[in-house]
Amino acid sequence: MGWWFGIKLWQRVLLGLVLGAGFGVAVSQSMDPAEAEALLLKIKVVGDVFIRLIRMIVVPLVFFTLVAGIYAMGDPKKLGTIGVKAFTLYLVTTFFANLIGLGMGTVFQPGANVDLGQAEPRVLGEAQPLGERLMGIIPANPFAALVEGDMLAVIFFSLLFGVGLLMAREEGRPAGRFFESASEGILKMTYVIMELAPFGVFALIAHTAGTKGVETFTAILNLTLAVYAGAFIHMIVVYGGLVRILANLPALSFFRGVIDAQMVAYSTSSSSATLPVTIKTVTENLGVKKSVAGSVLPLGATINMDGTSLYLGIVALFTAQAFGYTLEPHHYALIALTAALVSIGTAGVPSASLFLLSIVLEVFDVSAEHTAIVIGFIFPFDRLLDMMRTVVNVTGDAAVATTVAKWEGEIDEEEFRKRPEF
Repeated sequence: MGWWFGIKLWQRVLLGLVLGAGFGVAVSQSMDPAEAEALLLKIKVVGDVFIRLIRMIVVPLVFFTLVAGIYAMGDPKKLGTIGVKAFTLYLVTTFFANLIGLGMGTVFQPGANVDLGQAEPRVLGEAQPLGERLMGIIPANPFAALVEGDMLAVIFFSLLFGVGLLMAREEGRPAGRFFESASEGILKMTYVIMELAPFGVFALIAHTAGTKGVETFTAILNLTLAVYAGAFIHMIVVYGGLVRILANLPALSFFRGVIDAQMVAYSTSSSSATLPVTIKTVTENLGVKKSVAGSVLPLGATINMDGTSLYLGIVALFTAQAFGYTLEPHHYALIALTAALVSIGTAGVPSASLFLLSIVLEVFDVSAEHTAIVIGFIFPFDRLLDMMRTVVNVTGDAAVATTVAKWEGEIDEEEFRKRPEF
C-alpha cells in the first residue's frame, strides 16, 4: 500500500471524485432505478461515515485550536488587530461576491425561458431573524454550546477563554500548554481521518451523480453555468488578487496549496466539515502559523460565506427573470446588501442557503407562492450548486488567513513559496 500513500492526497481525492461520478452515472443508466438507488444508498454509507468522523472533531478542533492560537499570541492586543483585519477582509470579499453574483445573473439570464410549472412548491421554514442570531453568539451555557455544536457560541467562548489565559499570565501557563498539546492531538486525528477522504468522496459523489443524473445539469444549465463561472471568477480575481496584491505572495502557490481543502469542500458541501482539512492545509502547505490559522479560520468557517452571497444574488435574478418581476437599480443594491447580511453566520451545512432565500426575495416583493416554487425547483439539485459554493467559502477562509498572517509576520514564506509536486 506504500504506492497509495505515495500519491498526493488531493490527487487521491480527485481520483475518488472522478471515479465516483462515473460509477454513479453508470449505475443509474445500467440498472433498474429502484435497484440502482438501493445500491447507491449502501455505498453512500461510506461517505456518511466519513462526514460523521469529520463532524465528530469539528467542535473540539475549533475549541482547542482557537484557545491555543490565542494563547500563542502572547498579547491580547494582537488578537484585536488580527480579528479586525480578518473581519474587514471578509466583508470586502463579500462585497465583491455580491457584485460578481449580480453580474453573472445579468449575463447568463438563468431564469429566462425557464418553465417552473412542473416545480412542486416547497417551504423549508422560516430563517432565524438576524437579531436572534446575533444574540445567540453569547452562550447561556458554554458546555451546552459545545455539545450542540453551536459554532458562533463556541468561537465566542473560546475567544474569551483564550484571552483569560493570557491575562492570567504565570497561573495560566499550565492550562495554555494543555490546550497547545490538545490542539496537536486533534490535528493528528485529522490526518488519520483524512486518509479516508478518497473513499468518502467516491461514495458521496457516486450517490449524487447517480440519483441526480446528467439530466439535472441540463435542466438548469444556465443557472449552473452562472454559479460555477461566478465562483471561479471570484476565486481567481478576488482571492488571487488578495494574496498577490495585498499579501505580495504568488497566487499560483496559494491555489496549489489549498487544493486538498477545495476537494474535500466540493465533496462534502460543508464549510464546517472541511474546517479540519482547511486548518491542516493552511498550516502545512501555506506556512501560516497556528496562532493565526487557529483564530482566523474558525471565524471564517462561520461568518465568511461569499459563495452563499454570490449564489443568493444569482438566484434572486433567476426568480425575477422566471416570473417577470421588473427590477429597478435600487433593487440590485438591496439584493446585494440583504444577501451579504443574511449570509453572515449561515450554518456551514449543505443547502443552508435555501433557508435564507425568502429573505432576499422579499426585497422586490416576491410572493410566498413564487418563493416556494423557486425553492421547490432548485432543491432537488441544490447539492450540485452547493458543492461549488462551499469551495468558494473555504478558499476565501484560506486567502484571508494567508493575507492576515503575512501582515502580522506569522507566515513561513519559504514554506509558502514551495511548489508542491503534482
